[in-house]
Amino acid sequence: MGMVENEEIVIVGGGIAGLATAVALKRVGFQARVLERHHELRAGGTALGLAPNAWYALRALGVDRKLTSTHQIFTKTVVTNLETGNTQAMALTMKKDRGDDIGARYVQRKTLLKALAEELPPDTIRFSSKLISIKSETLQDSSKVTALHLDDGSIIKSKVVIGCDGVHSAVAQWLGLSQPLNSGRSAAYGLAVFPEDHGFEMLVVRMYLGGSVRAGFIPLNSKEVYWFFLHKSSSFEQDTSMSPELILKEVTDNLAKDFPSDFLLVTKHTDLSTLAWGPLRFRAPWNVAFGRTQNGNVTVAGDAMHPMTPDIGQGGCSALEDAVILARCLNQAHATATESQCWVENALKRYVDERRWRAACMVAGSWLSGMVQQGGCGDQQWWSRATRWFRDRFLYKFVLPKLVNFVWTDCGDLGSPVTQGAGSK
Repeated sequence: MGMVENEEIVIVGGGIAGLATAVALKRVGFQARVLERHHELRAGGTALGLAPNAWYALRALGVDRKLTSTHQIFTKTVVTNLETGNTQAMALTMKKDRGDDIGARYVQRKTLLKALAEELPPDTIRFSSKLISIKSETLQDSSKVTALHLDDGSIIKSKVVIGCDGVHSAVAQWLGLSQPLNSGRSAAYGLAVFPEDHGFEMLVVRMYLGGSVRAGFIPLNSKEVYWFFLHKSSSFEQDTSMSPELILKEVTDNLAKDFPSDFLLVTKHTDLSTLAWGPLRFRAPWNVAFGRTQNGNVTVAGDAMHPMTPDIGQGGCSALEDAVILARCLNQAHATATESQCWVENALKRYVDERRWRAACMVAGSWLSGMVQQGGCGDQQWWSRATRWFRDRFLYKFVLPKLVNFVWTDCGDLGSPVTQGAGSK
């Protein structure tokens, strides 16, 4: 048996959910250990959109100012239908709160991770720590601990375990949650780097619809542009040995060969080290709502709880919400705790109860939005034509704004939720 260590709280996974949860817990007085399987912070994923609900959460974490000063609010999305040539613009909602402008900003993943990591003590993150197995143990005083067995032979026993280990979460599997489903769609994305100014209008998201594909690009600054391409899955991207060069060639010479020159220009400037391609997965909404997302002093957050497709841009945003609400539930339960050993379990149950339905709705809304935006992802059957008709006439004008109002809500701070009673006992 390897060395045995004891920790009060262990967070499995050092991505957005894991680091945000560690920061939130630190803000309310708890020290957590973060186990990250890689040897450094994972900077993949290029960029992500942070909607107002994410900025509310970042404000609660105390890191919003570090990012808003260098990232501007995007004002609109311009959608071009490549089959009809029609173009429509959708204004991106902006809110005023506490004197600040709250709107959608695009931030590189590595920038967000760095901002979160800077808020933690240097020894918080334990790198190269891959989780192998999980076991629950009962101590002599009848309290329970969870033993985490790592690939280096060491064992960490913790009173609280929070799984933030992504789509294929080992903690979620231990809890008994179902495996994420394959949506039947895949995404390629990368970061284009221009030696000189790319010349595109800033603060505008450009999106293209064609057949069963959807693509777009977002200028992050004068020299960097984030791009994405969503399409029906094929056997091509299942080959994990594919080189970035082959992936880019498949996109530019095949899938997007008839796309506008602006999009092709962006993709041809891709930094190949940022290029990724793979299937879009999500957990069944009913499993998020009714599945066991907490067992004793073990729970999950972020993609480990509610993996979703990227179609409403809420993967990272909802993970930040999870962090704030989880820390708040622990903080409130601890403030009123007696000698009972059950206060942590009760706090985690409150967290799950507060998150499960909102998360399930986000997963369902994202999947449905993606299918409609990609025209049903089918051939020219009647239902595919009907989907495209609905998309082109109603989705961007009426449906998405309603969905945005639902997801862009304030999760509150680390002391109390915004809505009266949302975090009450």
